[in-house]
Amino acid sequence: MFKPTVDTAVDVKDWIDSRPVSPYQWLILTLCFLIVLFDGFDVAVMGFIAPSLMQDWGLSRAAFGPVMSAGMVGLALGALTAGPYADRLGRKKVLLIAVTGFSLLSLACAFARTPYELAVLRLLTGIALGAAMPNSTTLLAEYLPERSRSLLITVMFTGFNMGSGLGGFLAAWLIPLHGWQSVLLAGGLLPLALLPLLLWLLPESARFLAARQAPARQIAAALGKLGGRFAEGTRFTVSEPAVQHKAPARQLFSERYRFGTLALWATYFMGLLVIYLTMGWLPTLLRDGGLSIERAATITGLFQIGGTVGAIVVGWVMDRRNPNRVIAVAYALGGLCIVSLGALSLESSLLVIGVAAAGFCMSGAQTGLNAFAPGYYPTEFRATGVSWMLGIGRFGAIFGSLIGGAVLSLGLGLPLLFTLLGLPAFAAAVAILANGHARRRANLAVTTQ
Repeated sequence: MFKPTVDTAVDVKDWIDSRPVSPYQWLILTLCFLIVLFDGFDVAVMGFIAPSLMQDWGLSRAAFGPVMSAGMVGLALGALTAGPYADRLGRKKVLLIAVTGFSLLSLACAFARTPYELAVLRLLTGIALGAAMPNSTTLLAEYLPERSRSLLITVMFTGFNMGSGLGGFLAAWLIPLHGWQSVLLAGGLLPLALLPLLLWLLPESARFLAARQAPARQIAAALGKLGGRFAEGTRFTVSEPAVQHKAPARQLFSERYRFGTLALWATYFMGLLVIYLTMGWLPTLLRDGGLSIERAATITGLFQIGGTVGAIVVGWVMDRRNPNRVIAVAYALGGLCIVSLGALSLESSLLVIGVAAAGFCMSGAQTGLNAFAPGYYPTEFRATGVSWMLGIGRFGAIFGSLIGGAVLSLGLGLPLLFTLLGLPAFAAAVAILANGHARRRANLAVTTQ
């Protein structure tokens, strides 16, 4: 990738930002999309096989609960663990380990003999799954030009919803023919087949290599796949604020990033709290209100469909406007949509529109936050920052799943229930605006030093 000319210095980020998106960058996007798609399939798989598995093993819902919750706890642990390792070892290495891990563990789940064995295996599978998504996000973000980064990352994240949806169709086909074990086998074999392509085609992050002062030839080879040709004496740099050499997790709480980190955590936690409360308990609310099970499920499904469209739209707008404000507006509008559902008749066609609009705004904002976070942190601890935001946010999902039943048992009217559902969305809007304030203050401090 070298050609003989004079000694020069190349800033990797500026070089990527100055060029159009190349076919190889589209390939990286496709590979990360497939990782996230299989991630979404394996995260949702227990919900698809639960009825058949419980019938086969003679389990009650209460007895099966630990199996369902184990995977969610694993997701949080995996995200919290993987980031610091990716900032030390590299994004590609940790990503390959994660994909290998959840593939093999999904295969192992198919051979579990007791609920205890399955719960332990789902916990370990969740840890691997939790490591995959944030590292896909970080690696892709470091290869995309800033002008289109948010849109393309949100496109990648639509793979999660697609994987969850395709898993339902695959389960409906496989379970009657081969039993619930076949769905778990498919969830392991499909990503395992992708692994050789990832090993061959997926590059290590050039920005990570430059930050780690890797050999120039290695960085030139990575950028050469994007169409770069560099002089023999080229030096590769990353123009980012200087950071102290300490553990990546500690960097998140340095003076410059502390407040913004906490604001991102609060935003992601509140967003997932709303989404899991809504997705998990909206069918019950609608069913208790007199709708049929089929109609309640159909209306709730519109939340997910609206969210897929919303993610792409929010990402597109983020690339053209202030991303903090775009995400805050989406959360606030999502909260308003959820609150308004309590004032609508369950037979009204406006209810269908309201649920789709709520999904559009809430999932759009949440996915937009995934695209926003990589740009907040420097390369040396970016994977840790993104992973820990996702890990802390997962506790919002766990909390939402746990408290939903308790809230419903209070016997509150629908208007008040939907108001309570919407409040965390407004809190998320305030938190992301606080992050924007922290970021402006930190940047001002750097420029005045």
